[in-house]
Amino acid sequence: MSKYQVLLYYFYVPLEDPEGFAREHLAFCKSINLKGRILVANEGINGTLSGLTEDTEKYIAHMRADERFKDIFFKIDPAEKQAFKKMFVRPRPELVSLSLEDDINPLELTGEYLSPKEFKEAILDEDTVVIDARNDYEYDLGHFRGAVRPDIRSFRELPQWIRDNKEQFMDKRVVTYCTGGIRCEKFSGWLVREGFKDVGQLHGGIATYGRDPEVQGELWDGAMYVFDERISVPINHVNPVVVGKDWFDGTPSERYVNCANPECNRQILCSEENEAKFVRGCSHECRVHERNRYITENNLTVNEWQERIEALGEVFNTPVSQ
Repeated sequence: MSKYQVLLYYFYVPLEDPEGFAREHLAFCKSINLKGRILVANEGINGTLSGLTEDTEKYIAHMRADERFKDIFFKIDPAEKQAFKKMFVRPRPELVSLSLEDDINPLELTGEYLSPKEFKEAILDEDTVVIDARNDYEYDLGHFRGAVRPDIRSFRELPQWIRDNKEQFMDKRVVTYCTGGIRCEKFSGWLVREGFKDVGQLHGGIATYGRDPEVQGELWDGAMYVFDERISVPINHVNPVVVGKDWFDGTPSERYVNCANPECNRQILCSEENEAKFVRGCSHECRVHERNRYITENNLTVNEWQERIEALGEVFNTPVSQ
Protein backbone atom coordinates (compact mmCIF):
# COMPACT_ATOMS: atom_id res chain seq x y z
CA MET A 1 0.00 0.00 0.00
CA SER A 2 1.30 3.45 -0.91
CA LYS A 3 2.16 5.98 1.78
CA TYR A 4 -0.18 8.61 0.32
CA GLN A 5 -3.45 8.51 -1.60
CA VAL A 6 -5.40 10.96 -3.74
CA LEU A 7 -9.20 10.77 -3.59
CA LEU A 8 -11.39 12.06 -6.41
CA TYR A 9 -15.16 12.03 -5.91
CA TYR A 10 -18.48 13.79 -6.34
CA PHE A 11 -22.03 13.14 -5.24
CA TYR A 12 -25.26 14.88 -6.13
CA VAL A 13 -27.47 15.03 -3.04
CA PRO A 14 -29.51 17.90 -1.54
CA LEU A 15 -27.61 19.86 1.14
CA GLU A 16 -29.61 22.39 3.14
CA ASP A 17 -26.78 24.54 4.55
CA PRO A 18 -23.67 24.48 2.31
CA GLU A 19 -22.00 27.32 4.25
CA GLY A 20 -22.37 25.57 7.62
CA PHE A 21 -21.39 22.22 6.13
CA ALA A 22 -18.28 23.78 4.58
CA ARG A 23 -17.09 25.18 7.91
CA GLU A 24 -17.57 21.89 9.76
CA HIS A 25 -16.11 19.80 6.96
CA LEU A 26 -13.00 21.97 6.70
CA ALA A 27 -12.36 21.54 10.42
CA PHE A 28 -12.72 17.77 10.10
CA CYS A 29 -10.38 17.53 7.09
CA LYS A 30 -7.74 19.57 8.87
CA SER A 31 -8.09 17.42 11.99
CA ILE A 32 -6.94 14.38 10.01
CA ASN A 33 -4.23 16.26 8.09
CA LEU A 34 -5.83 16.17 4.64
CA LYS A 35 -5.12 18.70 1.92
CA GLY A 36 -7.12 19.47 -1.19
CA ARG A 37 -10.11 21.29 -2.60
CA ILE A 38 -13.77 20.52 -1.91
CA LEU A 39 -16.77 22.39 -3.28
CA VAL A 40 -20.19 22.12 -1.67
CA ALA A 41 -23.53 23.44 -2.92
CA ASN A 42 -27.21 22.86 -2.38
CA GLU A 43 -26.91 20.18 -5.07
CA GLY A 44 -24.09 18.16 -3.47
CA ILE A 45 -20.32 17.81 -3.02
CA ASN A 46 -17.28 17.57 -5.31
CA GLY A 47 -13.75 17.05 -4.06
CA THR A 48 -10.15 16.06 -4.61
CA LEU A 49 -8.12 15.27 -1.48
CA SER A 50 -4.71 13.91 -0.65
CA GLY A 51 -3.12 12.63 2.52
CA LEU A 52 -1.51 9.68 4.23
CA THR A 53 -3.31 6.48 3.27
CA GLU A 54 -4.51 5.95 6.83
CA ASP A 55 -5.98 9.48 6.91
CA THR A 56 -7.73 9.17 3.55
CA GLU A 57 -9.24 5.91 4.77
CA LYS A 58 -10.56 7.77 7.83
CA TYR A 59 -12.14 10.30 5.49
CA ILE A 60 -13.83 7.60 3.41
CA ALA A 61 -15.22 5.95 6.53
CA HIS A 62 -16.43 9.30 7.87
CA MET A 63 -18.29 10.12 4.66
CA ARG A 64 -19.90 6.71 4.30
CA ALA A 65 -21.11 6.85 7.90
CA ASP A 66 -23.23 9.85 6.88
CA GLU A 67 -26.53 8.63 5.40
CA ARG A 68 -26.42 11.40 2.78
CA PHE A 69 -23.09 10.21 1.37
CA LYS A 70 -23.11 6.47 2.01
CA ASP A 71 -23.17 5.66 -1.72
CA ILE A 72 -20.25 7.91 -2.76
CA PHE A 73 -17.77 6.22 -5.08
CA PHE A 74 -14.17 7.25 -4.45
CA LYS A 75 -11.58 7.06 -7.23
CA ILE A 76 -8.30 6.35 -5.45
CA ASP A 77 -4.78 6.93 -6.78
CA PRO A 78 -1.58 5.99 -4.94
CA ALA A 79 0.81 8.90 -4.51
CA GLU A 80 4.35 9.53 -3.32
CA LYS A 81 3.49 12.76 -1.50
CA GLN A 82 0.74 15.29 -0.88
CA ALA A 83 -0.88 16.48 -4.11
CA PHE A 84 -1.96 19.80 -2.57
CA LYS A 85 -0.36 22.43 -0.36
CA LYS A 86 -3.48 23.59 1.50
CA MET A 87 -6.98 22.50 2.46
CA PHE A 88 -10.04 24.34 1.17
CA VAL A 89 -13.77 23.63 1.54
CA ARG A 90 -15.83 26.27 -0.21
CA PRO A 91 -19.56 26.80 -0.69
CA ARG A 92 -20.62 27.48 -4.28
CA PRO A 93 -23.88 28.11 -6.18
CA GLU A 94 -23.03 25.11 -8.43
CA LEU A 95 -20.56 22.24 -8.23
CA VAL A 96 -19.67 22.76 -11.88
CA SER A 97 -20.78 25.87 -13.65
CA LEU A 98 -22.58 25.80 -16.99
CA SER A 99 -24.14 29.19 -16.17
CA LEU A 100 -27.54 28.07 -17.47
CA GLU A 101 -30.64 30.17 -16.92
CA ASP A 102 -32.51 26.93 -16.23
CA ASP A 103 -30.08 24.64 -14.43
CA ILE A 104 -29.85 20.88 -14.96
CA ASN A 105 -30.49 18.55 -12.03
CA PRO A 106 -28.59 15.31 -12.77
CA LEU A 107 -30.82 13.45 -10.31
CA GLU A 108 -33.71 14.17 -12.70
CA LEU A 109 -32.08 14.38 -16.14
CA THR A 110 -28.77 13.01 -17.39
CA GLY A 111 -27.39 10.90 -20.23
CA GLU A 112 -27.15 7.12 -20.21
CA TYR A 113 -24.29 5.81 -18.08
CA LEU A 114 -21.74 3.80 -20.06
CA SER A 115 -19.27 1.37 -18.50
CA PRO A 116 -15.64 1.54 -19.68
CA LYS A 117 -16.27 -1.44 -21.97
CA GLU A 118 -19.39 0.18 -23.44
CA PHE A 119 -17.57 3.47 -23.89
CA LYS A 120 -14.71 1.75 -25.70
CA GLU A 121 -17.24 0.19 -28.06
CA ALA A 122 -18.74 3.63 -28.66
CA ILE A 123 -15.31 5.05 -29.57
CA LEU A 124 -14.92 2.31 -32.18
CA ASP A 125 -18.39 2.92 -33.64
CA GLU A 126 -18.02 5.19 -36.68
CA ASP A 127 -21.62 6.38 -36.29
CA THR A 128 -21.01 7.69 -32.77
CA VAL A 129 -19.63 11.16 -32.01
CA VAL A 130 -17.37 11.37 -28.95
CA ILE A 131 -17.25 14.85 -27.40
CA ASP A 132 -14.65 15.89 -24.84
CA ALA A 133 -16.43 17.95 -22.16
CA ARG A 134 -13.21 19.42 -20.77
CA ASN A 135 -11.23 22.55 -21.54
CA ASP A 136 -8.91 22.84 -24.54
CA TYR A 137 -5.69 22.64 -22.50
CA GLU A 138 -6.92 19.41 -20.87
CA TYR A 139 -7.65 17.89 -24.28
CA ASP A 140 -4.25 18.93 -25.64
CA LEU A 141 -2.44 16.89 -22.98
CA GLY A 142 -4.48 13.76 -23.64
CA HIS A 143 -7.82 12.57 -25.02
CA PHE A 144 -9.74 9.62 -26.39
CA ARG A 145 -8.79 8.73 -29.92
CA GLY A 146 -10.96 10.55 -32.44
CA ALA A 147 -12.75 12.66 -29.82
CA VAL A 148 -14.07 16.10 -30.78
CA ARG A 149 -12.09 18.99 -29.26
CA PRO A 150 -14.42 21.89 -28.41
CA ASP A 151 -12.65 25.23 -28.78
CA ILE A 152 -13.29 26.35 -25.19
CA ARG A 153 -11.16 27.49 -22.26
CA SER A 154 -13.85 27.01 -19.60
CA PHE A 155 -16.74 24.59 -19.09
CA ARG A 156 -19.37 27.35 -19.16
CA GLU A 157 -18.48 28.01 -22.81
CA LEU A 158 -19.45 24.49 -23.87
CA PRO A 159 -23.22 24.92 -24.39
CA GLN A 160 -22.74 27.83 -26.80
CA TRP A 161 -20.03 25.95 -28.68
CA ILE A 162 -22.40 23.01 -29.12
CA ARG A 163 -25.17 25.30 -30.35
CA ASP A 164 -22.77 26.87 -32.87
CA ASN A 165 -21.80 23.43 -34.19
CA LYS A 166 -25.06 21.58 -33.63
CA GLU A 167 -25.51 20.48 -37.24
CA GLN A 168 -22.43 18.24 -36.93
CA PHE A 169 -23.90 16.15 -34.12
CA MET A 170 -27.67 16.52 -33.99
CA ASP A 171 -28.59 13.42 -35.98
CA LYS A 172 -25.99 11.10 -34.47
CA ARG A 173 -25.44 9.22 -31.27
CA VAL A 174 -23.39 11.40 -28.93
CA VAL A 175 -21.25 10.22 -26.01
CA THR A 176 -19.21 12.47 -23.78
CA TYR A 177 -16.55 12.21 -21.10
CA CYS A 178 -14.62 14.26 -18.53
CA THR A 179 -12.05 13.67 -15.78
CA GLY A 180 -14.15 12.13 -13.01
CA GLY A 181 -17.65 12.27 -14.47
CA ILE A 182 -19.19 15.28 -12.73
CA ARG A 183 -19.14 17.66 -15.69
CA CYS A 184 -20.78 15.05 -17.91
CA GLU A 185 -23.63 14.58 -15.45
CA LYS A 186 -24.89 18.07 -16.27
CA PHE A 187 -23.58 18.35 -19.82
CA SER A 188 -25.19 15.09 -20.99
CA GLY A 189 -28.48 16.13 -19.36
CA TRP A 190 -28.25 19.46 -21.15
CA LEU A 191 -27.72 17.65 -24.47
CA VAL A 192 -30.87 15.62 -23.85
CA ARG A 193 -32.82 18.78 -23.07
CA GLU A 194 -31.46 20.40 -26.24
CA GLY A 195 -33.05 17.64 -28.29
CA PHE A 196 -30.23 15.16 -28.84
CA LYS A 197 -31.95 11.77 -29.04
CA ASP A 198 -29.21 9.33 -28.03
CA VAL A 199 -26.79 10.63 -25.38
CA GLY A 200 -24.33 8.65 -23.28
CA GLN A 201 -21.61 9.50 -20.76
CA LEU A 202 -18.57 7.64 -19.48
CA HIS A 203 -19.59 6.67 -15.95
CA GLY A 204 -16.86 7.65 -13.51
CA GLY A 205 -14.93 9.55 -16.15
CA ILE A 206 -11.46 9.01 -17.57
CA ALA A 207 -10.09 8.16 -14.12
CA THR A 208 -12.34 5.09 -13.90
CA TYR A 209 -11.63 4.10 -17.50
CA GLY A 210 -7.88 4.01 -16.79
CA ARG A 211 -8.34 1.71 -13.80
CA ASP A 212 -10.73 -0.73 -15.45
CA PRO A 213 -9.04 -4.16 -15.62
CA GLU A 214 -10.68 -5.03 -18.94
CA VAL A 215 -10.06 -1.92 -21.08
CA GLN A 216 -6.89 -0.81 -19.20
CA GLY A 217 -7.16 2.68 -20.67
CA GLU A 218 -6.84 1.53 -24.28
CA LEU A 219 -7.77 4.08 -26.98
CA TRP A 220 -6.71 6.94 -24.70
CA ASP A 221 -3.78 8.91 -26.10
CA GLY A 222 -1.52 11.07 -23.93
CA ALA A 223 -1.95 11.76 -20.21
CA MET A 224 -4.93 12.95 -18.17
CA TYR A 225 -4.80 16.50 -16.83
CA VAL A 226 -5.53 16.78 -13.10
CA PHE A 227 -6.09 19.89 -11.00
CA ASP A 228 -3.39 19.32 -8.41
CA GLU A 229 0.38 19.40 -8.21
CA ARG A 230 0.74 16.18 -10.18
CA ILE A 231 -0.63 18.00 -13.28
CA SER A 232 -0.91 14.75 -15.25
CA VAL A 233 -1.46 11.03 -14.65
CA PRO A 234 -1.14 8.05 -17.02
CA ILE A 235 -4.31 6.35 -18.31
CA ASN A 236 -3.42 3.98 -21.16
CA HIS A 237 -1.69 0.89 -19.78
CA VAL A 238 -1.74 -1.01 -23.09
CA ASN A 239 -0.01 1.17 -25.69
CA PRO A 240 0.59 4.67 -24.29
CA VAL A 241 1.72 7.50 -26.54
CA VAL A 242 2.52 11.18 -26.02
CA VAL A 243 0.24 13.57 -27.92
CA GLY A 244 1.04 16.86 -26.18
CA LYS A 245 3.07 19.29 -28.28
CA ASP A 246 5.41 22.00 -27.07
CA TRP A 247 3.78 25.42 -27.56
CA PHE A 248 6.93 26.82 -29.15
CA ASP A 249 8.40 24.13 -31.39
CA GLY A 250 5.79 21.35 -31.59
CA THR A 251 8.01 18.65 -30.10
CA PRO A 252 6.39 16.05 -27.82
CA SER A 253 5.75 17.42 -24.35
CA GLU A 254 3.63 16.68 -21.27
CA ARG A 255 5.02 19.49 -19.11
CA TYR A 256 2.55 22.29 -18.40
CA VAL A 257 3.47 25.81 -17.26
CA ASN A 258 1.46 29.00 -16.95
CA CYS A 259 2.34 31.93 -19.19
CA ALA A 260 4.51 34.31 -17.16
CA ASN A 261 2.24 37.26 -17.93
CA PRO A 262 -0.21 37.24 -14.98
CA GLU A 263 -2.82 38.96 -17.11
CA CYS A 264 -2.71 36.05 -19.57
CA ASN A 265 -1.83 33.00 -17.43
CA ARG A 266 -2.56 30.61 -20.32
CA GLN A 267 -1.47 27.06 -19.66
CA ILE A 268 1.04 25.91 -22.26
CA LEU A 269 3.01 22.73 -22.81
CA CYS A 270 6.67 23.60 -22.72
CA SER A 271 10.11 22.08 -22.16
CA GLU A 272 12.43 23.60 -19.54
CA GLU A 273 14.75 24.70 -22.34
CA ASN A 274 12.00 26.58 -24.17
CA GLU A 275 10.65 28.03 -20.94
CA ALA A 276 14.00 29.73 -20.45
CA LYS A 277 14.44 30.63 -24.10
CA PHE A 278 11.03 32.29 -24.40
CA VAL A 279 10.98 33.59 -20.79
CA ARG A 280 7.74 31.61 -20.39
CA GLY A 281 5.73 34.06 -22.49
CA CYS A 282 3.20 32.52 -24.86
CA SER A 283 3.44 35.54 -27.19
CA HIS A 284 5.78 38.46 -27.82
CA GLU A 285 3.47 40.72 -25.82
CA CYS A 286 3.63 38.34 -22.86
CA ARG A 287 7.40 37.93 -23.13
CA VAL A 288 7.96 41.69 -22.78
CA HIS A 289 5.13 42.35 -20.34
CA GLU A 290 6.29 44.55 -17.47
CA ARG A 291 5.06 42.00 -14.89
CA ASN A 292 6.58 38.92 -16.54
CA ARG A 293 6.91 36.53 -13.60
CA TYR A 294 9.73 34.50 -15.14
CA ILE A 295 12.00 37.54 -15.00
CA THR A 296 11.42 38.17 -11.30
CA GLU A 297 11.42 34.48 -10.32
CA ASN A 298 14.83 34.01 -11.97
CA ASN A 299 16.29 37.40 -11.04
CA LEU A 300 17.11 38.33 -14.63
CA THR A 301 18.50 41.77 -15.23
CA VAL A 302 16.93 43.99 -17.87
CA ASN A 303 19.99 43.39 -20.07
CA GLU A 304 19.64 39.61 -19.74
CA TRP A 305 15.93 39.90 -20.51
CA GLN A 306 16.70 41.98 -23.59
CA GLU A 307 19.31 39.49 -24.82
CA ARG A 308 16.81 36.61 -24.71
CA ILE A 309 14.15 38.59 -26.56
CA GLU A 310 16.54 39.77 -29.26
CA ALA A 311 17.93 36.22 -29.64
CA LEU A 312 14.42 35.30 -30.83
CA GLY A 313 14.60 37.98 -33.50
CA GLU A 314 12.08 40.13 -31.64
CA VAL A 315 12.29 43.77 -30.67
CA PHE A 316 12.78 44.58 -27.00
CA ASN A 317 11.52 48.00 -26.11
CA THR A 318 10.51 49.19 -22.66
CA PRO A 319 8.47 46.37 -21.11
CA VAL A 320 4.80 47.05 -21.82
CA SER A 321 1.55 46.28 -20.04
CA GLN A 322 -1.46 44.98 -21.93
